[in-house]
Amino acid sequence: MAKILCVLTGASYWTLKDGHRHPTGYWAEEFVAPYSVFTAAGHEVTVATPHGVVPVVDTMSLEPRMAGGEENSLQEEAVIESADELRHPVPLRDVRLEDYDAVYYPGGHGPMEDLAVDPESGELLRRALASGNPLGIVCHAPAAILATRDENGDTPFANYRLTGFCNEEEAGVGFADRAKWLLEDELKKLPTEYSRGPAWEPYTVADRNLYTGQNPASSGPLAQELVEVLAAADR
Repeated sequence: MAKILCVLTGASYWTLKDGHRHPTGYWAEEFVAPYSVFTAAGHEVTVATPHGVVPVVDTMSLEPRMAGGEENSLQEEAVIESADELRHPVPLRDVRLEDYDAVYYPGGHGPMEDLAVDPESGELLRRALASGNPLGIVCHAPAAILATRDENGDTPFANYRLTGFCNEEEAGVGFADRAKWLLEDELKKLPTEYSRGPAWEPYTVADRNLYTGQNPASSGPLAQELVEVLAAADR
């Protein structure tokens, strides 16, 4: 059994460029699918958030039209309600990285608000990358990588191959023109070797111990990759 740290946003809104606070949080599928994969494989999941805030789910992600139908929506909601880990998050400042075998960051627009500028998350990501243990980041959560830059703008993630929510997908959900910045653009500026697949289709990229997924549909496959890496390391 491995111990997996799941770092969620603590934000309940995302500030758009006109100052509007759009209600958000973490995206249901991006927690539920990996959580289900991890626990089915017998692994232990610990949730951490900035300041130990109890994370909120983006209610839009539980709408049947976004969740792939009413049945999927109800299943995701049931997993969220049964996952006690969500009710007892560890503050990021108290995380002992050496206690975990892997780290996973789910997305939603929330990370664009808090994790993108959170120094404790930034330090955790730097250490997780340096540890050599699997580090999985999906959809909007690669925004957290922006907080790993030092005073000179340098980051250990520079020139890694990765992916994340693309501009086309952001336009598809109606926020490309309303956001202060777009994730794909910022990841390219770091710089990273950003790539993407077709919009809304599963697409993952692995580079050394960094595993990234483009969108919600990528979260389950990404989690399966992490489980396989952990299993191989245990042999």
